Amino acid sequence: MTEETPGFEEKPDVPSGATPDDAAEAVESSQEDATAPAGDASSQKSAGTAGLTAQLDQVRSALDERTADLQRLQAEYQNYRRRVERDRVTVKEIAVASLLSELLPVLDDVGRARDHGELVGGFKSVAESLETVVAKLGLQQFGKEGEPFDPTIHEALMHSYAPDVTETTCVAILQPGYRIGERTIRPARVAVAEPQPGAAPAKEDGTSADEESGAPDEG
Repeated sequence: MTEETPGFEEKPDVPSGATPDDAAEAVESSQEDATAPAGDASSQKSAGTAGLTAQLDQVRSALDERTADLQRLQAEYQNYRRRVERDRVTVKEIAVASLLSELLPVLDDVGRARDHGELVGGFKSVAESLETVVAKLGLQQFGKEGEPFDPTIHEALMHSYAPDVTETTCVAILQPGYRIGERTIRPARVAVAEPQPGAAPAKEDGTSADEESGAPDEG
C-alpha cells in the first residue's frame, strides 16, 4: 500500500507519451469533476426551498378556507339564536293573548258591576286582584268617549249625526277594547256620530262660518 503525502494535491492521470495539450485537458476535466458536486448541492437547495414555499402556500390556503368556514358557522349560529329567541317571544305572546282573551268576559262583568255600584265586599277585592294580575301580564284597556273613530281599533255598532262634532267621533263606549303591546286582542265597540250633512265646519274659536260672515238674524 502507498501512503498519500499530505500537502500535495492528487494530479490527474496522464497517459505516458501524451502531449502537453492532452495533459491540460486532463487537468481541466479533473477540475470540472471537483466542482460538479457543489453545483448539484445548490440546485437541490433551491428545489427544496421551492417545495417548502409551495407547501406553505397550501397550508395558508387551507387555513383561509377553514377560517371562512368558521366565520360562516358563527354567523349561522347567531342567526339561529336570534330566530329562536324571536320565536320564543312570539309563542309566549300568543299564549298570553289566548289566556287573556278567555278572561275578557269576566273583566266585562267586573266593569258592569263597577258601573252599577255592585262592586263591594269580597267580590271587589277579588275583582281588583284579577285586574292587577292581567295588567302585569301586559293587558291594557282602551276606548274613551270623544276620541276620533279609528277603524283599526274601533268597531262601530251604532251610528248617528251630531251638530257638535267635526269628524267621525266615538260618542259612547259600549264595550272597551283590550290590547297587549301593539297587538289588539279585541277592538273597542263604540257608538259613533258624524257631522250633520251640509253643516258648516266650526272654526277653532268655536264660531261657525255663518257667524263669521255676519249674516243678520231673522225677525
